[in-house]
Amino acid sequence: MLTSKQEESLSEFMSKNLRHTPEQYGVELDHEGFCHIHDLIKGIKSENKWSEIADSDILQVVENCPKQRYEIINGYIRANYGHSAGRLEYKESTPPAVLYHGTNTKVVDKILLEGIKPMGRKYVHLSEGLEFATLAGKRRGELVILNVDTVESAANHVKFYVAKHGVWLADYVPPQYLSVKR
Repeated sequence: MLTSKQEESLSEFMSKNLRHTPEQYGVELDHEGFCHIHDLIKGIKSENKWSEIADSDILQVVENCPKQRYEIINGYIRANYGHSAGRLEYKESTPPAVLYHGTNTKVVDKILLEGIKPMGRKYVHLSEGLEFATLAGKRRGELVILNVDTVESAANHVKFYVAKHGVWLADYVPPQYLSVKR
């Protein structure tokens, strides 16, 4: 059983394998971002630090991840969102009237001027609830939650894609559809 510190470290390394540089570890993702769990383990074991990793360690990380970053189906695993290595296809859908985006005081003024951009990722990440927005926003400074008016933005051709666990994706959200949550 992994300690919480080991679990966090393994989750970060899994993220690198499944979201950012899979080719570096010999991991090949299909068009939906899945690979066989044993291929992931083989990639992870290529690092000496993780040479003793087991299926149970991967399952522990998946089950305990507060952001529910990973999904396992029939022996295949993927990262649910946050990819920078390749653009996965998600189903376009109609979100709730308001979605949330967590950010911080350092960049909120720029976002309110320029909109929410994917930056190094393939999509903008939004959430149905405040929990994920808070987890995402508080990582880099004092938390600011933005409301995204999805009704008006969708009426003006902003497309929303449903991911998993209350997470929604968009290519870009223009500033006129954003407001600071009070």
